[in-house]
Amino acid sequence: MLFLREFSKSAELSKLIIQIPCLNEQKTLPITLADLPRQVEGFDTVEWLVIDDGSVDDTAKVAAENGVDHIISLTHNQGLARAFMTGIETALKLGADVIVNTDADNQYDASCIPDLVRPILEKRALIVVGARPISEIEHFSPLKKILQRFGSWTVKLASDTTVADAPSGFRAIHRDAAVQLNVFNRYTYTLETIIQAGRRNIPITSVPIRVNGDLRPSRLVKSIPSYVRHSLITIARIFIVYSPLRFFTTIAAILAIPGILMILRFLYKYMIGEGSGNIQSLVLSSALIALAGIIAVSGVLAELIAVNRRLLEEIKIKQLQQQLGTERQPIQSGLTKLKRGLAK
Repeated sequence: MLFLREFSKSAELSKLIIQIPCLNEQKTLPITLADLPRQVEGFDTVEWLVIDDGSVDDTAKVAAENGVDHIISLTHNQGLARAFMTGIETALKLGADVIVNTDADNQYDASCIPDLVRPILEKRALIVVGARPISEIEHFSPLKKILQRFGSWTVKLASDTTVADAPSGFRAIHRDAAVQLNVFNRYTYTLETIIQAGRRNIPITSVPIRVNGDLRPSRLVKSIPSYVRHSLITIARIFIVYSPLRFFTTIAAILAIPGILMILRFLYKYMIGEGSGNIQSLVLSSALIALAGIIAVSGVLAELIAVNRRLLEEIKIKQLQQQLGTERQPIQSGLTKLKRGLAK
């Protein structure tokens, strides 16, 4: 706990903003808003923020009629990830100390919000993800449940975190973590933000939450084949962006190992006088090894590009911190002190 006490020398938390990205949610939004709290223990103020992602219905009007404090209307549909990040940036500018993100379809039980923010209030984490009881959700197909678990396992592998339900969008984010998030994927933000937290050493945890009944079909899961395709593309992109050297060297090894084995086989045959009939294996193995070398070099180049991207991200974070007046002791420095304190 040494790190979080040192890192949180700023004023006590006072404002909680609950943000809801929306796309044509005029029917479900009133149900979601009716369950949202106006008071949460540990905060002086609780405000609501709706991000209208280019809706063609009366989502913004319904939000205003139901007492939403802040409404951001995007000119056109930009995708869930962009709407999420627009909400994060807006909430920071509005002075939020903690931001809770939830869905407009009332999937997540709003009464769990106090549980969601508690690890932040207790200075145990800066990001908290609500873990749904996946196996108990009736409207999730068996394949979707498998993909949900696979996504969590992939994120755990790529980020060295232990978040139980990585695809969950019900999460609480402290302002010091929020300024460091930057989503590249247009499809969804859930997996990428956790990987960023893990790679930036931002303390992250998960808590069990409850879910409500299904009000409408999922916008992300238009069909199982589409969901599988998008999930696999997202996972592959995560590894390419955040672990390019590991990704490309793994592929290179997969190609090189058969090539090496075939060369060894050819040499063995040649030594015993049977090499004349195995020239094709030698040609194929040479091609595989050459291709593996090209891919390995691509991995090195991608890693160098990733380093440059991280430097640009650091510059952007510094600029945002200066704009918000929230620049504080770096999280990495705090973690170093924590490790030293534990070592003693």
